[in-house]
Amino acid sequence: MTELSIVIPMKNEAGNVASLLSGIAEACADTDFEIVVVDDGSTDETAEIAMNLAANHRRIRLLSHPHSAGQSAAVHSGVSAARGSVICTLDGDGQNPPSELPKLFTPLLQDRTGRLGLVAGQRVARQDSLSKKWGSRFANGLRARVLHDGTRDTGCGLKGFRRDAFLALPYFDHMHRYLPALFRRDGWEVLLVDVSHRERQAGQSNYTNLRRAIVGVPDLLAVAWLIRRRKKAQAQETFPGSGETADE
Repeated sequence: MTELSIVIPMKNEAGNVASLLSGIAEACADTDFEIVVVDDGSTDETAEIAMNLAANHRRIRLLSHPHSAGQSAAVHSGVSAARGSVICTLDGDGQNPPSELPKLFTPLLQDRTGRLGLVAGQRVARQDSLSKKWGSRFANGLRARVLHDGTRDTGCGLKGFRRDAFLALPYFDHMHRYLPALFRRDGWEVLLVDVSHRERQAGQSNYTNLRRAIVGVPDLLAVAWLIRRRKKAQAQETFPGSGETADE
């Protein structure tokens, strides 16, 4: 079984595909890994370029959504199809340096406690526009006050987690922004690591501050509700039986 799967949601990132996949392969060279590219209904050559690369590299796989379903849907599709027990994600725009991936997967692969569920990146020295930084700072501040999830930057695409733990989370659109709170809700330990950030090399952003704000408040309230309604205890068998029926 593959140890590690790198899942990349992409939409109209034709100019970033080749360099990003090359960087991932270099960063993961000492690990048994695969790369799962999820094309989220691109209208440019993203899928074609990824398909050509996959044809020549056995570690690259391509999944395609017939129409755009959003980043969380793309991540969920990629994780569901992944063969690795540990998953790492990063944004398809190239702003998350692949060289940071070992910070995410190494603690998970080396964990012997069975309690570490998520390693979440937190960007330092962000290379974004001033308006984008301000919008992100406001959103992160509001989220932290409501959820108390202990992280300053849940919007960072660099995350590593256990595949089984992720698939057990309640799925909803935009859930990728609330993974620290959701993993903690299910009793997992969360490790936060600082990661670098770089300017977009090609293409343009698929998000705006207004679009994030419109969906952000209802999502935040929904996650707060999920945390309040979490299951409080897990049943433990205190008198194991033999497994035999009465008339055996």
